[in-house]
Amino acid sequence: MSSLEQPSSSVPPRRRLSREDRQRQLLDVAWRLVREEGSEALTLARLAEQAGVTKPIVYDHFVTRPGLLAALYQDYDARQSALMETALEASEPTLQGRAAVIASAYVDCVQQQGREIPGVVAALESSPELERIKREYEAVFLEKCRDVLAPYAGPRGIGQAALRAMLGAAEALSNAAAGGELSAAQAKEELFVNIVAMVTRTLDAPAS
Repeated sequence: MSSLEQPSSSVPPRRRLSREDRQRQLLDVAWRLVREEGSEALTLARLAEQAGVTKPIVYDHFVTRPGLLAALYQDYDARQSALMETALEASEPTLQGRAAVIASAYVDCVQQQGREIPGVVAALESSPELERIKREYEAVFLEKCRDVLAPYAGPRGIGQAALRAMLGAAEALSNAAAGGELSAAQAKEELFVNIVAMVTRTLDAPAS
């Protein structure tokens, strides 16, 4: 080799992440932080440090800590919705089939996210602004459940109180399974029974 020749570098140039890929990276790091240190430790500065980026990059994506928490909940909600949609397409068009999908999708999504999601939900409930965001996503989920179960309900349909009770049971059972108090199978079975009973009760209700 001539003294003027230089060996080519074996290190490829660093690829600049797209905005979407960067957001995905930051969310993944944020979920890990919540899992390892709790939601209280999640700040924009800490996220920047753990992700190996500058603070302005993190602030550009989330602006504030509430914005980051809202993005985490949105990320969780999107995965839950996708999981349920896929399962619904493959399920039997019966009350039992639809109820099994709703129960399994809810519990499975919480199981996949582990103990992080209760911490994020608790943080969301810490202020009126964040609580409103959580309620908005819950409302979309409940309307989806209402639409899916409507063909098997009585003429008056499924009331909002019943749907809220179902959601409360879903959260409690899923969190108990994530914490090891129940198995995932036990949580799914109890939630399935709850959903079927909720719809079946409407068949006895008189039409308005």
